[in-house]
Amino acid sequence: MSEYSIVRVGNEYIVLAGDKSILKISSRRKAVKIMTLAADLLDQETMQQVENAPSISRDLPIVPEKSELP
Repeated sequence: MSEYSIVRVGNEYIVLAGDKSILKISSRRKAVKIMTLAADLLDQETMQQVENAPSISRDLPIVPEKSELP
């Protein structure tokens, strides 16, 4: 994941991801809030990808019901 930072340029704040400018906003407080929300969403997306990833464990064998036995 990229390193995020906020720099002031004149009367505006620029949010940087690594060395790339990704957002320009007039309030530092709003820049911090948006950056925090974005980081939380990225963390949630990462956790969802991990949870949905294929498992390397074996599937449990399916045991037939007693009524299905010969």
